[in-house]
Amino acid sequence: MAGTEDKPLVWLHREIKTPPLSKEARVEAGVLLRRLQGGEVLALPCSRPMPSIGTRCHELRIVDREHAWRIIYRVDTDAIVVVDLFSKKTPGTPTAAIDRCKTRLRRYDELAR
Repeated sequence: MAGTEDKPLVWLHREIKTPPLSKEARVEAGVLLRRLQGGEVLALPCSRPMPSIGTRCHELRIVDREHAWRIIYRVDTDAIVVVDLFSKKTPGTPTAAIDRCKTRLRRYDELAR
């Protein structure tokens, strides 16, 4: 959108680096995050909602050579909050990852008050 500022990224865990992601996967993740910063709403197959984590929470789906990566993020009014990055190895999202994301978001929201 012309004339609007992009939302900043707020990292609650670690940045996306090569390794462990391949250079191609890291670039794809960067392009998708940039689109989110610009206000674009992404849908499948790039992104899907994660209501089990919370309101406005989603996962970016990055296919790499040897891994399926997931980047959990939340769209806030003032930022894109990047909550977690993990390699997906099972059909469902691991309970530990969901719990970890909820804890990080709860702490972030408490500090933001």
